[in-house]
Amino acid sequence: MASPEKQQQGLSLSSLFSCCLKRSDQPEITMTVLEPTLPMPPLQELDSMFTELVDELDLSEEHRAAMFALPAEKKWQIYCSKKMESEENKNATSWPEFYIDQLRYIAARKTLLAEEDEEEQGGHKIVESLKTALRTQPMKFVTHFIELDGLSCILNFLKSMDYETTESQIHTSLIGCIKSLMNNSQGRAHVLGHCESINIIAQSLATENIKTKVAVLEILGAVCLVPGGHKKVLEAMLHYQTFASERTRFQTLLTDLDRFTGRYRDEVSLKTAIMSFINAVLSQGAGETSLEFRIHLRYEFLMLGIQPVIDKLRSHDNSTLDRHLDFFEMLRNEDELVLSKRFDAVHIETKSASQMFELIKKNLNHTEAYPHLLSALQHCLMMPYKQSSTTLQYWVLLDRIVQQLVLQTDKGENPDVAPLEDFNVKNIVRMLVKENEVKQWKEQVDTMRKEHQNLQKRFEKKERECEAKNKEKEDMVAMLNKMKDKLERESNDSKQAKLQVAELSARLQQLSSASSVPGGPPVTSGGGVPVVPVLSVPHPHPPPPPPPPPPPPPPGGPPVFGMAPFAPPPPPAGPLGTVPQKRKNIPQPSNPLKSFNWSKLPEKNLEGTIWTEIDDLKVFQVLDLEDLQRTFSAYQKPQKEAGDDTSAKRVKELSVIDGRRAQNCNILLSRLKLTNEDIRHAILTMDEQEDLPKDMLEQLLKFVPEKSDVELLEEHKHELERMAKADRFLYEMSRINHYQQRLLSLYFKKKFAERVAEVKPKIRALCLASTELVQSRALPQLLQVVLAFGNYMNKGQRGNAYGFKVSSLNKIADTKSSIDKNVTLLHYMISILEKKFPKVAAFSEELQNVPEASKVNMTELEKEIGNLRTGLKSVEAELHYQQTQSSLGPADKFVPVVSQFITMASFSFSEVEESLSEAKELFGKALRHLGEDSSKMQPDEFFGIFDTFLTAFSEAQHDNENMARRKEEEEKRALMEAQLKKDREQARKAKANGNDEEGGEFDDLVSALRSGDLFDKDLSKMNRKKQRRRNLLDSSRERPATTLNQ
Repeated sequence: MASPEKQQQGLSLSSLFSCCLKRSDQPEITMTVLEPTLPMPPLQELDSMFTELVDELDLSEEHRAAMFALPAEKKWQIYCSKKMESEENKNATSWPEFYIDQLRYIAARKTLLAEEDEEEQGGHKIVESLKTALRTQPMKFVTHFIELDGLSCILNFLKSMDYETTESQIHTSLIGCIKSLMNNSQGRAHVLGHCESINIIAQSLATENIKTKVAVLEILGAVCLVPGGHKKVLEAMLHYQTFASERTRFQTLLTDLDRFTGRYRDEVSLKTAIMSFINAVLSQGAGETSLEFRIHLRYEFLMLGIQPVIDKLRSHDNSTLDRHLDFFEMLRNEDELVLSKRFDAVHIETKSASQMFELIKKNLNHTEAYPHLLSALQHCLMMPYKQSSTTLQYWVLLDRIVQQLVLQTDKGENPDVAPLEDFNVKNIVRMLVKENEVKQWKEQVDTMRKEHQNLQKRFEKKERECEAKNKEKEDMVAMLNKMKDKLERESNDSKQAKLQVAELSARLQQLSSASSVPGGPPVTSGGGVPVVPVLSVPHPHPPPPPPPPPPPPPPGGPPVFGMAPFAPPPPPAGPLGTVPQKRKNIPQPSNPLKSFNWSKLPEKNLEGTIWTEIDDLKVFQVLDLEDLQRTFSAYQKPQKEAGDDTSAKRVKELSVIDGRRAQNCNILLSRLKLTNEDIRHAILTMDEQEDLPKDMLEQLLKFVPEKSDVELLEEHKHELERMAKADRFLYEMSRINHYQQRLLSLYFKKKFAERVAEVKPKIRALCLASTELVQSRALPQLLQVVLAFGNYMNKGQRGNAYGFKVSSLNKIADTKSSIDKNVTLLHYMISILEKKFPKVAAFSEELQNVPEASKVNMTELEKEIGNLRTGLKSVEAELHYQQTQSSLGPADKFVPVVSQFITMASFSFSEVEESLSEAKELFGKALRHLGEDSSKMQPDEFFGIFDTFLTAFSEAQHDNENMARRKEEEEKRALMEAQLKKDREQARKAKANGNDEEGGEFDDLVSALRSGDLFDKDLSKMNRKKQRRRNLLDSSRERPATTLNQ
């Protein structure tokens, strides 16, 4: 190892500690540069050798670049000097194993024996030598030291030191070893990666040795500059708090900072190290970016009284110390200025609770957070205040919770040691935020759901409008095509009629000219031709239209729509339809009263009756009219609930119609969800926007204003705003001209297509079913087979038939077989048909529409068509009435809408009538085809016979299939039993002929059980009993037939 003199003569190279020390504070590695004795190798070889040397020095990129920039001669000198130094140091002390063994030996002696001064000095020299070796030896020395776990050896020594060693120079040198190790990048990473290294180093602050404390504080301060090291230092200080049993983690530092030792240089050195450490803790790590963290950590020092101590430290008049003091106060002033700007204040006095509360209150006032601040303060009032062992801990817990709320990052990381374990502010805040977001989302969802429902309703409404328009368009196109075809047919018929007329005219002229021939018909004196009987000729022009129906009645009693046309309107009368009468001097109530629904006698009917002797004015003199008015007031006063003062402020509602009727009307209006104006508009426009569903129209027809309702509502029309909901609805509807007739017309218009669609399939089923019966090829053959069976089985008057009624088809299944009661004549006939007439057995495929036609009741069908005819005439009558009115407003679209509807509906209805006539004709043809009486047989009865027969025929077919399958299975089973029996007999014979001694008795039993021979006797006995029962059954079935034959 090089001597100190040689080191001072050598060239100094800076070794990097760039991650934890400033460049100006980097230690130097000294080497002796000697003149080389060997010739310089080629340049390429020299660069390779010099690269190995530089790698061992563990230099930074900047110093590496400086070294490689040296001239070749300088590189060779440095290389030779380093190699010669290495040759000189080749002894036992150059190996890490030596130092590790010596450290363990010294630690063991310190623990077991009290060392003398010489031995202690020897141990100190070894530790100092290790410190120098870790700083000056090549990289491979440090690497080997780390691999041999030399760091753990040093840390264990530090942990096991007694008080004397703690206060000795060995302690200082051990800390120096760790510092030298951390000068190397690999060693530094190893120290920081060790789980206990920083904590053990922090424990050395307990010593009274100032040099040791300074070295420890320098290491801890430097570690704060290393990425990830700041938090390790805070954890180490918390560990030291527990180790030294102190109240706070920085208490020792503040004690040493304020302590006077009497040794100026050591005292300034220690206080400078403490302030540098405090500044590093405050400004590095999370303190680089987080104002909250700096204020939080600085407050911990301020609570320990650092500010008065700093003021006293100014008296030392040391520039380095003053620089650290200035930095502390400058950083504090900047942070307080930034904090003040947040609250728009000049200065925040953090010692004043009232000022801080006012600032918080000012910022949170009129915000959503203010109630939570009040809640927190209110709960703080309820915290325990009496001195006890747990009182302080409540406030400590609250303080730590608030600290963690402020300090914890968005990633859930705590820059300081977490005061509370498993207290993740981010998760809790996220949960609360989610709760708030969920609430907001629910509100948004509810809003969006309502919007969606409204859009859905609008969409469905537009969809209904489009469907209605498309349906009208399709119906219009179809109607135009049919009208075109019908017009062409009528045009052709007209042309043929004209030709026939022309032919008849020609014949007539011939006959008139032939009248001059002798023997011809006599000629009249007027020269006219006598009347000659000729064929009836159809008129070339259509007959004149029928006279228009009478106009409809005014609003009154609702006629049954679709039964009879509207009655003609009555003669004009007063606004309420009443005759003016002589008015009595009757007292008038101050408020409207409920009505007494009586029937008044006309004045012309009063003469000679008891009513002429009655004077009701005398009664008014006796009555308590105020009580009567209060008891039967028309204003509905809702009952006041207990504790409800708002009911007295409600506006009185006026209701004059029947209560139950008003209640039902309110229910209808709430379901309809339309205003009175919307309903009025829909009725006037014939619901072009499809606002009124058919079921709602049907309900509205039940609440048509009656004449008595109109009279009562007219009396109180000046109090329209006070009217109840149902009363106002009836009143506004009564203002519509012919409201009931319009509503009926609208209802008929909406239901017309549906009713026609219900009728058409029935008529079509009748037509198709009748045609199928007439045109079926299999049906005559089936009837032929049935007729043959009947004539063969029946004798006497019931036999020798040429035909039978179709109702007889369903009596085929009533005839049972004499052999098997489960077999009927229908089963037998089907089996014959499948064998002899296979096409006839599938006759049901030719009668596919018969089941649908069996459901048609002709009486109900004709009644429905009659209702359609009557309803259409009623709508036409209302249309004629509205066309005569001159006071129709622009919103009234009854005439154009209904005119178009009448045109389409009339043509569609005429088609239905023609189809019904055709169906009747085809049905009659089918009846005649089968010899049935057309005057007595109805479609449902006639086709119902065939439907029942088709069902029975299908069931009998399935029965035959099942019986055939069972018979086949019984035959297979019988064959299998016979084969098994035969096999057993053969096995028994073979066994009798074989050797009986080959198996034991138990084996024989197993074999018999496996083969089934064990049950042979029982099986034979059971078969004999079954055969005996079958013979007895057959004989019992044959006995009645024998008796009849006799």
